[in-house]
Amino acid sequence: MTALPPPAGPTVEHLGRGPLGRDELAAVIARDIPRGSYVNLGIGRPTTVADHLSPGAGVVLHTENGMLGMGPAASAGEADPDLVNAGKIPVTELPGASYFHQADSFAMIRGGHIDVCVLGAFQVSGRGDLANWHTGAPGAVPAVGGAMDLATGARNVFVMMTLFTKDGEPKLVPECTYPLTGPACVGRVYTDQAVFHITPNGVTVSETYGTTVRDLAARLAVPLRTLEDR
Repeated sequence: MTALPPPAGPTVEHLGRGPLGRDELAAVIARDIPRGSYVNLGIGRPTTVADHLSPGAGVVLHTENGMLGMGPAASAGEADPDLVNAGKIPVTELPGASYFHQADSFAMIRGGHIDVCVLGAFQVSGRGDLANWHTGAPGAVPAVGGAMDLATGARNVFVMMTLFTKDGEPKLVPECTYPLTGPACVGRVYTDQAVFHITPNGVTVSETYGTTVRDLAARLAVPLRTLEDR
């Protein structure tokens, strides 16, 4: 699978819906994952995407602790302590699931066999630089995990995050101020207020939620384009 282009236009502004909650955003991401993809979901918010993939979607979930064919999160009554994702959350298995050593799992990532990964982020730049392992703050605990491998090894990197911090600071920025996980690796940024596509021509907005492109452009220092601008 090659890199995924932005959808056909026009840009859609959902003024009666949004900002999106975590599960609503996970459903949007699940909708956009192509059928037949091998997909890795990062720790935290991205794991919720698994709960919104329909059984007939033809998507195979990979987890770096050594599993292909992961299903949605396990309910309280079906949790198996030996069946967890990379974030140690109990999950289910789908028919045909397989298990293997963690080294083999990372060989799949580094070998370019993952079509899509969904990662969280502290910041994403307008060029697609990713910062998601350390804020650089004194006392902050760095947690890179497998993100460096996924950022460079997956064919398509999707980011799932809120667009602004609790203090109202943008997380989509002209330049990352936090330590980078990977340069120019992000193709799409899914946020509670809009979906952004990082393209050679700049940042393109395909959908907004509870706001407009004009309003977002006033709050972000990154120039924004619409699908009609192509």
